[in-house]
Amino acid sequence: MIPNELLLAAAVVVLYGAVLLWFRLFGETGLFAFTVFATIAANIEVLILVDAFGMEMTLGNILFATTFLVTDILSETHGKKSAQKAVHLGILTSALFILVSQSWLLYTPAASDWVSPAMRGVFANTPRMMLASLAVYAAAQVFDVWLYHKWWALTAAKSGDSRKFLWLRNNGSTLISQLLNAVLFTLFAFYGAYGFRTLLSIALSSYVIFIATSLLDTPAVYLARRIHERKTRKA
Repeated sequence: MIPNELLLAAAVVVLYGAVLLWFRLFGETGLFAFTVFATIAANIEVLILVDAFGMEMTLGNILFATTFLVTDILSETHGKKSAQKAVHLGILTSALFILVSQSWLLYTPAASDWVSPAMRGVFANTPRMMLASLAVYAAAQVFDVWLYHKWWALTAAKSGDSRKFLWLRNNGSTLISQLLNAVLFTLFAFYGAYGFRTLLSIALSSYVIFIATSLLDTPAVYLARRIHERKTRKA
């Protein structure tokens, strides 16, 4: 079997690469579409617990991290309103997915149906986690966009150059937002289901992953800015 650590590393490369590819091919619209994909997929993937790097963690962390990468790229290349639009798309996508996925459980399956028991096993116990994911996603993403532009205004005022210190506004906003994300999601989704030590392990492991993904996404934001500038010059 492939080690979980290797699979997680591969997921970072593939998903960050996909964000850049969609941005290069489709621009702003591509990132809006990626937000919808990542939001739906992460809401399912977050239900899975795995052991990796000596910790127990939920999957979905890397997919959620790509949504922060998307908003940082949009903030940098298209401005605050574009990033906020991506956040609103993610929130509405999560809300609609929760409603639709729960409606599946209301149908009476046919006698020949074989998939309903598996679907019920997954989605019958997920409303709390999905609602927690929605609430935390909304809070963390709104805060991230706000903080990104606060850092940008500060660094631009200090340096006199709005292009400088991209690494600072990228990491300064994402690392703080992801801490908020990890703590709130763990409490909302798992409080009462696990003991304190497990909750602490999930929160810490999630944040460790978020630290790594946040630091790794900085080159991607620089590259996205370069892609955008090249397209702008050609236009």
